[in-house]
Amino acid sequence: MSEVFADLVGQDDAVEVLRRAAESARRLLAAGDAPAGEGGGMTHAWIFTGPPGSGRSVAARAFAAALQCARGTGCGDCPACRTTLGGTHADVRLVVPEGLSISVGEMRALVLRAASTPSGGRWQVVIIEDADRLTEAAGNALLKAIEEPAPRTVFMLCTPSTHPDDISVTIRSRCRVVSLRQPSAEAVATVLTRRDGIDPQTAAWAAAAAQGHVGRARRLARDPQARARRDAVLALPRKLTGVGAAFDAAAALIEAAEAEAAASVLESDAAEKAALQTALGGGGTGRGAAGALRGAAGQIKDLEKRQKSRATRAQRDALDRALVDLAAFYRDVLASAMGAPVAPVHADTAELAAGAARKWGPEGTLRRLEAILECRTAINANVKPRIAVESMMLALWKG
Repeated sequence: MSEVFADLVGQDDAVEVLRRAAESARRLLAAGDAPAGEGGGMTHAWIFTGPPGSGRSVAARAFAAALQCARGTGCGDCPACRTTLGGTHADVRLVVPEGLSISVGEMRALVLRAASTPSGGRWQVVIIEDADRLTEAAGNALLKAIEEPAPRTVFMLCTPSTHPDDISVTIRSRCRVVSLRQPSAEAVATVLTRRDGIDPQTAAWAAAAAQGHVGRARRLARDPQARARRDAVLALPRKLTGVGAAFDAAAALIEAAEAEAAASVLESDAAEKAALQTALGGGGTGRGAAGALRGAAGQIKDLEKRQKSRATRAQRDALDRALVDLAAFYRDVLASAMGAPVAPVHADTAELAAGAARKWGPEGTLRRLEAILECRTAINANVKPRIAVESMMLALWKG
């Protein structure tokens, strides 16, 4: 396996496809300035799909590194591989939406830059994480670029699926799809032990609890606060003793998500604001410095608006992780109630799940599990999270 693909866990079939495409791209470069859409396995537009934690963006970055590799193999050792994986390669543009959507203005600027000639002489690569967040207008701008690509430009889109709700049918029809699967807990645990030095027992527990999500498994194994937040979520079913308790549980879940999100963006927000103020003359003592800073109030306001949007997205993501953990608990209850011969996701609450199974039975458990899934759907449809979570908690209490 090429070194750049070493962190792509449990995706042997996808890695083989990408290795062949990288070899095809190398031959194209050797033959001359041929369009990216020609040459067998290589094409100018790709979609990486798969469940959360399957490694969509990891696969895209690794493939970009293989395309830029000086040896054409994705060796992982050359400067092109290292800078691509590190996010500093001049010809690789990574787009990570800071808010709940990717605007048309942002996409037009990106398309304009993508049409330029690669400075390194190989490929101009654009990676769009969470491409399902493209607005309709942004999607149309991207579609035009994909339909009329520059000779050395490659687009890589990361989406949960190829469903029209995630990516438009017209964009999908012009891209090659690489489908990733959820890696097994055993594969994730092996990576945590080999790469991160985590002891096998902790790695196995974290991999199972994270349900195949490599990044989350690493956080659970290394971050005591992440484990504490998970424990608090899994304690909620025991606290649902009445209407008041249900509302208290909803408030606690929302506040925990807000606190986690605030902590995750605090450092970057402060650094961005300090950098902007410095660029605008903040701290200067010369004549006009104070006036220049006052005149820059609009730019600071724009930054605060972007940061607020990013914080909202971080809150939604933190809340969704909590809901996934909660759903996994009720899945364990259902498996116990049905006598299914499967291992629990949350081994440390298996006893509690077995007790709940005897009390609720399969039907009551399934209703509760559906309430959590309906809550996630409602939040994705822009129902206010607090309202959706309160409704869910009442349904969990009632059964």
